[in-house]
Amino acid sequence: MQPVIASPAAAALEAPAFSTGRFRAEREADWIAFDALLTRLEKKGAKGLSSEELLQLPVLYRATLSSLSIARATSLDKALLDHLEALSMRGYFLIYGVRQSRLDRMTRFFTRDWPLAVQAVWKETVVISLIIILGALTSWLLVTNQPEWYYNFVDEGLSGGRDPRATAEFLQSTIGHGKAAADEDSGALHVFATFLFTHNSGVSIMSFALGFAFGIPTMMLEFYQGISLGAMIAVFTGKGLGYDFGGWLFIHGSTELFAAALSGAAGLRIGGAVVFPGARSRLQAASDAGRTAGKVMVGVILMLLVAGLLEGFGRQLITDTVMRYAIGTVMLLFWLGYYYVPRRGAAA
Repeated sequence: MQPVIASPAAAALEAPAFSTGRFRAEREADWIAFDALLTRLEKKGAKGLSSEELLQLPVLYRATLSSLSIARATSLDKALLDHLEALSMRGYFLIYGVRQSRLDRMTRFFTRDWPLAVQAVWKETVVISLIIILGALTSWLLVTNQPEWYYNFVDEGLSGGRDPRATAEFLQSTIGHGKAAADEDSGALHVFATFLFTHNSGVSIMSFALGFAFGIPTMMLEFYQGISLGAMIAVFTGKGLGYDFGGWLFIHGSTELFAAALSGAAGLRIGGAVVFPGARSRLQAASDAGRTAGKVMVGVILMLLVAGLLEGFGRQLITDTVMRYAIGTVMLLFWLGYYYVPRRGAAA
């Protein structure tokens, strides 16, 4: 009697089918165990796992990679494939990746990320600085020749009486406080410093945020900051108080105006990426520029905090003009050195 030989089609029908359900049933326990260990590792670190569990991690990781390889080769459903890829990637970074503490990340930000981001936007910083200077020069020339222009540039409610109608004695009293006045106002200095920090931070953030509109609103806002500054300088120089006013301004202005230029540069970097994306899409170019600009802006807020302290405390308590210039110069040299002194390994 001849043996019955099944046809290939019949054999295929009788063979157990390789399905997603069977594949998951055989291996899902390993995936769940691996995910649970990774979750504990994320929350508690290596100290949260026993010695046996630490030894089990690479075994489960390799088992997950094996499952991922089979899933790709057999074209299983996309949801399962995505899950295994995410689990494998997560396991790789937690097991083999370099893990940094918060202190390490903060140290890296202050020693490398922040200054290197500022270096990256140096061209935009030069452009914004020139725009601020142009605004100050424009208003200074206008107010010097026609004092009435001052009221178009500076709101009377914010000037505190520092306008072309003020006497030299009054203007002098507004930029130099004696010790008695300092003692009298010292209780409110911290409130004043907080207000200044909040106001200046808001202006800088707006300058940065408007950068997406091709950078045009950012440049206009920075020009306006120069306008108000130049008008005030014109008032004091017209009364023969330019040197004293310069010291009153420079003690905090070297930090504050630097921060203003950097915030504008960060906004301009995003605007420039939108206008000139190169080979990338505009969205991708803006995203790449935003990562650099974001680091710059975190630093700008810290700079404005320093400027607010110098403005709210140092400027009120230090009345010697030479000392004010000296502090402002030291701060300017510090920021220039901090940002632009080359760092080893910066190219990498």
